[in-house]
Amino acid sequence: MDDGLGRLAELPRTFLAHTPTPIEHLPNLSAQLAGASLYVKRDDCTGLAFGGNKARQLEFYLGEALSQNADTILISGAVQSNFVRSAAAAAARLGLACHIQLEERVPDADALYRSSGNVLLNHLLGATLHSYSKGEDEFGADQRLRDIAADLTKDGRRPYVIPLAPGHPPLGAVGYVVAAREILAQLDTTNYSIDGMVVASGSGHTHAGLLFGLRAMGASVPVLGVCVRRGASAQLDRVRAHCDELAVLLGLQSPVKEADIQVTDDHFAPGYGQLNATTKTAISLAAQYEALLLDPVYTGKAFAGTLQLARSLDDKQALLFIHTGGTPGIFAYGSTLLEEKDQ
Repeated sequence: MDDGLGRLAELPRTFLAHTPTPIEHLPNLSAQLAGASLYVKRDDCTGLAFGGNKARQLEFYLGEALSQNADTILISGAVQSNFVRSAAAAAARLGLACHIQLEERVPDADALYRSSGNVLLNHLLGATLHSYSKGEDEFGADQRLRDIAADLTKDGRRPYVIPLAPGHPPLGAVGYVVAAREILAQLDTTNYSIDGMVVASGSGHTHAGLLFGLRAMGASVPVLGVCVRRGASAQLDRVRAHCDELAVLLGLQSPVKEADIQVTDDHFAPGYGQLNATTKTAISLAAQYEALLLDPVYTGKAFAGTLQLARSLDDKQALLFIHTGGTPGIFAYGSTLLEEKDQ
């Protein structure tokens, strides 16, 4: 059956995520808010070593890697990157070696940040760790990975590099084209009426894939991307580029219009991986009213944006928050999250 998603079924894929993940109502927080009702898409429940959105993305990256007979994967990310932890988990599941390159994106990181959370899991999962001293040099980080891959090739390995910089086929975004189809199917079988969706917008793959999938399947529900990696103007350009690249990859004319790409950087400062007051509040409210655990880097900021938008709407409307996971990161930020309680 033609679902409007072009060549999606032709792309190599290996199944890693526990799907479909549930959509749940947040009744306690909805009652506390003078605004829209809140729902959550629980992509923190995708399995694969603490789950998260990256499990969906890796199905297509590692599907391609396996189709090329790779035996080793290489990936870059921040010290507490969820993507690299998920890649290490996927590699372990599939019997592949994994080389992780950790970038220095967060200033003044303490010892807990460098040893707990995702870093601890990377070690437990058997990955080989490398360091890259810069945090805002995506092309340089990719080149360093290619250098490592070249050395591995000389040693008889068959490496596959998952790129960090833009300009490559957006295989990660395809995972959220599939998720968009899943969400629409779930909404069709429930009595939930959703007036908007909110998602963290970092690499832009999750945001672009979700938006592209919704529009390709004829859904006009707005999607707000909450910036967690860069300012709104640069993020809008990145999401637009991913949507255009998705159209090429899937053999479609892009269904995404300029006005469809909505981003906010209201909760971004002081920068990537750095907490602010609205994010701390969002993390506390989600935990204390709904037992919903959010991380300081992605979902905490995205939920702060969700709460802000919900308060601007009326109680006849409803928002769906896309919970992209990141749970291990909570442990790396323990000292910062508890600062106010210690005072």
